[in-house]
Amino acid sequence: MKTYRRRIREKIVQALYTLELRDTDVENAAEWLVTPEIAADSNAVMFFRKLLQSIDENRKEIDGYISKHTFNWDMSRIAVIDKNILRMALAEILYFEDIPPKVSINEAIEIAKKFSSTDKSCKFVNGILDAIFNDLKTSGKIRKCGRGLIDHSSSRKPGRAKKPSEK
Repeated sequence: MKTYRRRIREKIVQALYTLELRDTDVENAAEWLVTPEIAADSNAVMFFRKLLQSIDENRKEIDGYISKHTFNWDMSRIAVIDKNILRMALAEILYFEDIPPKVSINEAIEIAKKFSSTDKSCKFVNGILDAIFNDLKTSGKIRKCGRGLIDHSSSRKPGRAKKPSEK
């Protein structure tokens, strides 16, 4: 399924874009986006539906984080594609315990490079997600399980080697 995750994320952004521009519900916005290769993999379908549902159910909270970190920008001034890429990545960071935040951020940046109309979009997406992630990490709102899901290296002093007891 991992090979499909980028395509699924791209489909999620397309579904969110449809929701933004048309008077429709989540099911109708997403139905036509499930390709035969995604439909053939039950895990891929489950990831697609769970991610889209997480965004839909938690949109106010997600948008609150975006608003807080876009300072002088009203949500309506953010490009629709960029806003939906941010929503998708934040849903993964907040509600998917098994996806490392760095993966969600990197995927969002790559999708911004592909779908956004300006070169500045990927930098904008990266900056906003990085600021939100650092805020969430500092406030203890990130809940991840498994090795390597949260990078704690910033707590070490730069250039200091790990002690044998830290390995």
